[in-house]
Amino acid sequence: MQGVRWELNEQQLRVVTHPGGPMLVIAGAGSGKTRALTYRVAYLVRQGVSPRRVVLLTFTNKAAREMLRRVAELVGPRAADIWGGTFHHLGNLILRRHASLLGYGRDYTILDQEDQRSLLRGCLKELGLTDRRFPSPQVIAEVRGLCAGLGRPLEAVLEERWPHLLEFAPGIARALDLYQRRKREGNLMDYDDLLVRWWELFEEHPEVRRRWAERFQHVLVDEYQDTTPLQARLVDALAEVHGNLMVVGDDCQSIYSFRGANLQHLLSFPQRHPGAAVYYLETNYR
Repeated sequence: MQGVRWELNEQQLRVVTHPGGPMLVIAGAGSGKTRALTYRVAYLVRQGVSPRRVVLLTFTNKAAREMLRRVAELVGPRAADIWGGTFHHLGNLILRRHASLLGYGRDYTILDQEDQRSLLRGCLKELGLTDRRFPSPQVIAEVRGLCAGLGRPLEAVLEERWPHLLEFAPGIARALDLYQRRKREGNLMDYDDLLVRWWELFEEHPEVRRRWAERFQHVLVDEYQDTTPLQARLVDALAEVHGNLMVVGDDCQSIYSFRGANLQHLLSFPQRHPGAAVYYLETNYR
């Protein structure tokens, strides 16, 4: 990659030109991790990897747009073919192609937070769960999201995070069951479903899982310390054929622990991916 050495420090250069296989990059704030990620993508494309076989995952649309903009500055229009965005965005793209396998139409509607609360409110009313002490639709949505991200049963999550709501567990379970039925009847998904149904698709249809894993030759994940157990499983599934998984994270920061993010995914990466290269970006440019 002509001129790459002049744009990167030695630590970043080793990351960008890594020969392949699993790679963990520990990068604190101000260490140039975005530069390393974007140059890595550009390096792969210039080495002949098809942009359509590269997926770049991060946690906000703004971050994804910025990284893809930087890649476009390095490789030009080919950057438009890179699969980049949030986990939910990629889940939606995959589910649109296979929704019928899960009993949904491809034209399903995605509920925003207000729509979700409104539907939950209707379910509570339908079930007669209108006691003022009963958890609100917003709280129930938060509980469900954590159950989904952690992959843990309702009562276990309540006991750990909302012990004062344990007495309402049977009612919450009934409400969530009705909520799920109403979504299926209305061809609706909420944001949690975009990940939960994506994993369901991969578990129940291994041929689909393998097709996508074969497609993505390189998988890159930013802010890996903020992944939930569910997101970590999805990432591993996408990389299970080619094994070219690059994750970047800060071992001193995790801002989504309240949503089930687990720093242990970052710290245990070398054990879960034997032979993984570990790099450190230690120069602070701030």
